[in-house]
Amino acid sequence: MMRRKNVTKRPLPKHIAIVLDGNGRWAKKRGLPRTAGHQRGAQNLERIAVFASQLGIGVMSVYAFSTENWQRPQAEVDYLMKMPKLFEDEYEEAFRASDIKVVFSGRRDRLSKENIDLLKRVEEESKDRQGMVLNVCLDYGGRDEIVRAIDTLKNHEEPIDEATLGAALDTGALPPVDLLIRPGGEQRISNFMLWQAAYAELVFMKTPWPAFSKRHLLKAVANYQKRNRRFGGLKGRA
Repeated sequence: MMRRKNVTKRPLPKHIAIVLDGNGRWAKKRGLPRTAGHQRGAQNLERIAVFASQLGIGVMSVYAFSTENWQRPQAEVDYLMKMPKLFEDEYEEAFRASDIKVVFSGRRDRLSKENIDLLKRVEEESKDRQGMVLNVCLDYGGRDEIVRAIDTLKNHEEPIDEATLGAALDTGALPPVDLLIRPGGEQRISNFMLWQAAYAELVFMKTPWPAFSKRHLLKAVANYQKRNRRFGGLKGRA
């Protein structure tokens, strides 16, 4: 069994990114509507975020709704667009108790005014917290993020380098992703954190997100800790 103390003895990833995948399949296997899987997945986000904060993780980014998810059935999209309010009503207290700062990445021009106001409110209320940063990626796509960053720099007078473009991204204030985890059985990153995860260690798991536990997070971190991260060089560890 993976033990927390064994994991925390070794260097931890500063930034973990998780694709919240498998909600619908988890529900279908139990004869439940897909929305039940999304609800369970949202509840699990609270548990895993608080545990990651307790472990000492600096940043956790989660793929909650992609730019491509608008193509899903309208009833499912409508339900998912209600999740930010549920997030604020039910999980904010736990994040406050754990001193978790909440930020959001992604487009906002396609969200409702109610959700835009809610995102601003949550970010404002948590901005001074000193614990882990929880970055919720909503209407987010890695390609879209890069295009939007380039658009903001179109009148930039100096040559654009990696540092300039990186700073213009939604996640400009956050460190690069060290570990990217995808539960749910798929083995692709699906347009998530394309720039930030350039040198991330990838861990794929069959367990769907609603069933993803603290033990699974510890296992993924332990896997990361065994990797030799050379960043294009020949030796050394990060």
